[in-house]
Amino acid sequence: MFNKILIIGCGLIGSSILRAIIDKKISKKIYILEKSKKNISKIKKINSNLKFLNKVDKNVASINFVILCTPMSEYEKIILKLNNFLSPHTLLTDVGSTKKNLLKLKNKKLNKKLNWIMSHPISGSEVSGPEYGSKNLFKKKWCIIIEDKNKKALLKISKFWKKIGSKIVFMQSDEHDKIFSMTSHLPHLIAYNLIKTAQDFQKKNKKNIIKFSAGGLRDFSRTAASNEIMWRDVFFSNKSNMIKVIEMFTKNLNGLKKNIKFSEDKKLIKILKNSKKVRKQIIELKQDVSKPDFGRKNI
Repeated sequence: MFNKILIIGCGLIGSSILRAIIDKKISKKIYILEKSKKNISKIKKINSNLKFLNKVDKNVASINFVILCTPMSEYEKIILKLNNFLSPHTLLTDVGSTKKNLLKLKNKKLNKKLNWIMSHPISGSEVSGPEYGSKNLFKKKWCIIIEDKNKKALLKISKFWKKIGSKIVFMQSDEHDKIFSMTSHLPHLIAYNLIKTAQDFQKKNKKNIIKFSAGGLRDFSRTAASNEIMWRDVFFSNKSNMIKVIEMFTKNLNGLKKNIKFSEDKKLIKILKNSKKVRKQIIELKQDVSKPDFGRKNI
């Protein structure tokens, strides 16, 4: 499919893409640009034929496909460097969780000949690092591809993601950022805040409550264990949408507070009952399993 692929940033997502590329024999040669020495030593164990670059320079000119998998705060610096060296025939994609800000970068600062098609694989985990990567991470998972005038490049990018197991959907950048502020970004923020609240509660009451974590707190703690640099970048880069959904959430939380304070039985029951419908939809859409406890084995 490609002669030479370069993966920039090889943590969980980058190393999973690497494993999938090797498994599906998508490229003859694979290059890695990774600044962490610890990660490099782990990546070398995946495959002995990988080639490593130290920086973005003239050596990237012969690459056919570049996949950017670093934290989003590093994107602009890297892409501006790539802009100086990549061939007009090279295809570039990323795995960032927000897109509108990237589109502004593309339209204002980059060479018009740069073939950058933005992607967002909806895959991940609370763990980070190349040792946790999996060739099956993207299997039957959505990958959002941002619409672009370059239909030929769009087709090639979609073929790549399909090849490693993803289901494809195309979106505009505005729509993408608005949707994922609600379905992904806000839930993570809530998880972080819930764990902080539990820590504050524990400190105030001077009792170890964490050891009594029930299923709810335990499951939120999994989400809150996600990479803090990645999520800081996501929250900041989708700021306007985040503020809106936080305000919506706060309004509903205050409503629930009122229902509880004044024992508004019917109103509360209605809200709780309606919430079950969303869970049913998620199961029907095969976004999760219907087994109790999220299908986990007893631990």
